Amino acid sequence: MPAATVLPGQIVRPKLADDSPLYPDYMPHYDPLEKVEDIGEFEHYDAGHRADPTFPNLLKGDAQVLDLSPHVGTEIRGVQLSQLNEAGLDELALLAAKRGALVFRDQEFGNIGFEAQKKIVRHFGPLHIHGWAPHPKAGSDEHMVIYDHKDDLRVRKSWAGRSPVQWHTDQSPESQPPGTTFICMLESPSAAGGDTLVSSSVQAYKSLSPRFRKRLEGLTAIHANGDGVAQELKNGEKAVLRRGVLQAEHPIVIVHPVTKEKALYVNPVYTKKIVGYDQEESDCILGFLFDHIAKRADFQCRIRYEAGTCLVWDQRVTNHSQTLDYPVGERRHAFRLTSLANKPIPALVEEDDGECAKDEMRTQLNLC
Repeated sequence: MPAATVLPGQIVRPKLADDSPLYPDYMPHYDPLEKVEDIGEFEHYDAGHRADPTFPNLLKGDAQVLDLSPHVGTEIRGVQLSQLNEAGLDELALLAAKRGALVFRDQEFGNIGFEAQKKIVRHFGPLHIHGWAPHPKAGSDEHMVIYDHKDDLRVRKSWAGRSPVQWHTDQSPESQPPGTTFICMLESPSAAGGDTLVSSSVQAYKSLSPRFRKRLEGLTAIHANGDGVAQELKNGEKAVLRRGVLQAEHPIVIVHPVTKEKALYVNPVYTKKIVGYDQEESDCILGFLFDHIAKRADFQCRIRYEAGTCLVWDQRVTNHSQTLDYPVGERRHAFRLTSLANKPIPALVEEDDGECAKDEMRTQLNLC
């Protein structure tokens, strides 16, 4: 991929003259001997339950709010995540659940140190440790390092020969998958690229016909990460496998514990089969749902990063994907801290939940 042309007056992202990383303490560390014990079952009380729905602690003073799309994604300006009190963090959880993804610019979060960062994200639940992705060389197993550079093409090689745009929900094979999750961008490609795509799983569900929604409610599917483990094993002696293959059975339609919104809980990376269906039947329905998630740009948004950008999103109500659209060899460097949440709550099977009559478009077009 050729380097992007830089036009006169074009703003480029900060880089060091010798191309060394801006954040050396967050360089990726791979240790094939590391092992991780499963957290096991735990009781989860969502921080959003405690939140004031008027957001007085999160959106105060000079805070500005800009929606990135009608159904998912909101940029919040004038708020420092590192300065939020517990009430502000509760409100952050609630707003992330409502809007799916929140973007914060010019954050100090990347400079406050491992322990302070973990304390903030641990407010939302126990922190996940990834089964094979690297953590910082300077420490902290809970920090998952996202790194791509000419000196470390591990990510690029893992996607060689196939599209890197793979919609997913992180760690859905966990028995209690992630909820509120943070990505802190440390260094972005010089001109553009390396964005994250986010899709609303709530709107993905709502945009289905009411009769099809009823077909999905009550069904469960198997989520497994065996493909990711197999891909990691291709790294040979340098492969890092801290845990074995994970598998869990989750409802296809879930309910968020705080907002009570229904969401489609399948993803093309980890969801393998609908329980009780023959494989061909399962493949047919899941294939449609995967296309529905990937192709419906009307309930997606694109998160453009700058150094100091933090993305906070709720993985129970979204799918997301990387892009890898920038020149090979440019540095993209970030870290992710992931809180685990509740066991997915199944939506009740309802003959008529009245949702079609509330949908103005469907009623106007006589689709109910």
